[in-house]
Amino acid sequence: MRRGLRAAAGPGGPGGTVRVTGYGPARSRRQAAALAGEDFGALAVAGVGGGLTGDLVPGDLVVGTEVRDLAGGVTRCPAAPLLTGELRRAGLRATAGPVVTVDRLAGGASRRRLAAGGAVLADMESAPLAAAAGNRPVAVLRAVSDTPERPLLRPGVVTGGLAALRALRDASPVLAAWAAAAGPRRVLLAGPRSFCAGVERAIEIVEKVLGQRGAPVYVRKQIVHNTHVVADLERRGAVFVDELSEVPDGACVVFSAHGVSPAVRAEAARRGLDAIDATCPLVAKVHAEARRFAADGYLVALIGHAGHEEVEGTLGEAPESAALVETVAGVARLRPADPGKVAYLMQTTLAVDEAADVAAALTERFPQARAPGSDDICYATTNRQQAIRAVAAESDLVLVAGSANSSNSVRLVETAQRAGTPAHLIDGPSDIRLGWLAGVSTIGLTAGASAPPAVVEDIITALSGLGPVEVSERVITTENIRFSLPKEVRAQ
Repeated sequence: MRRGLRAAAGPGGPGGTVRVTGYGPARSRRQAAALAGEDFGALAVAGVGGGLTGDLVPGDLVVGTEVRDLAGGVTRCPAAPLLTGELRRAGLRATAGPVVTVDRLAGGASRRRLAAGGAVLADMESAPLAAAAGNRPVAVLRAVSDTPERPLLRPGVVTGGLAALRALRDASPVLAAWAAAAGPRRVLLAGPRSFCAGVERAIEIVEKVLGQRGAPVYVRKQIVHNTHVVADLERRGAVFVDELSEVPDGACVVFSAHGVSPAVRAEAARRGLDAIDATCPLVAKVHAEARRFAADGYLVALIGHAGHEEVEGTLGEAPESAALVETVAGVARLRPADPGKVAYLMQTTLAVDEAADVAAALTERFPQARAPGSDDICYATTNRQQAIRAVAAESDLVLVAGSANSSNSVRLVETAQRAGTPAHLIDGPSDIRLGWLAGVSTIGLTAGASAPPAVVEDIITALSGLGPVEVSERVITTENIRFSLPKEVRAQ
């Protein structure tokens, strides 16, 4: 550990003290008693331990989410996801879970009992040491020296000990980064954030179909662009497919919130699929506008991003009369048969400023261009972008909870960055890089319209493991919109 920390620190690097407690509970209790009366900012407990689950091998790292003792005491380590994610990015095999401290080496039957209680690793030192941190940040990092398949023969012969010690040395720079990130900070929440009405409706549709008809229920594409939502629905029996060819004839299929083209609907009807449409009503509005403009002989310029499912569905409404325009430069490439008959529409999840620039270029080149009857960019996208601008102005760093394929979440990151604040997209706490947090006192936090509210709470909890967190909120508006469900899933 000393070698690893020295290598991590370099000249002027993070300081700290490394203490050797020695083997066993008696020594750790004595060291814990000494620590309790000392002044320190954060405490990391590191060492080796016995793996309790079959998926661990010597040299694996276990980050304690909590440390238990046999008397029922528990010390929680909320920053475990941050530390685990950083270890994995460093190329190390790391998992997070409860660590239990025992008074003697755990044999086969003892290991099984401890594992049945949910612990993933047993050691003989961590619990009293972690408790000595009090209210200060604490991390517990143990390298697996033995497993149920490769048990410890006696204390002096550590099976897999060399692998465990190498892993601890390699993990030392990550512990240094954890220490550098520790400290009090403020979290400034953007409001509104997280689920919008269209996302809530789409998820509720799948939930109701599962409840009414049972699993499996097929969903074409991700119902909304969020890994947490998709994983939760998969656990409950939803089967996500890319194309209708993967759906058995006659089965029930739900169309995602992003909408589908008429060709997809026709294929579902031809194959006798029981199709339920979860398209967001605001996306359906853009589809209707595309059909109307095309029927009136207009070239429909759709401002959006290539490959996005919403864009593919909208273009499919008028394939012979629509063209995708992604940037201002793309406006020059339009070749309408009649320059006086151009109309434009927008993907609902665009950045408002960027879309306005493209629309301005269109109207400059085609002064008679028709605009949508009302804003295509949805209320939720606009509200969240306005809220993150307000928060970014007061923040050193902005974190946006959302998946990488979520257009509205990516636009929130770009909005904060255009406001001059460093911003990052994260799917959850484990995506937060500790280096982002060093020296940061105020973090702006929001979530894309497809990200669950629970992810925001998870992020705040993880940050609280680095020190006291003061949470406040900037609300620019309150949303009370709700969309009705399709008739197929309404309560009879």
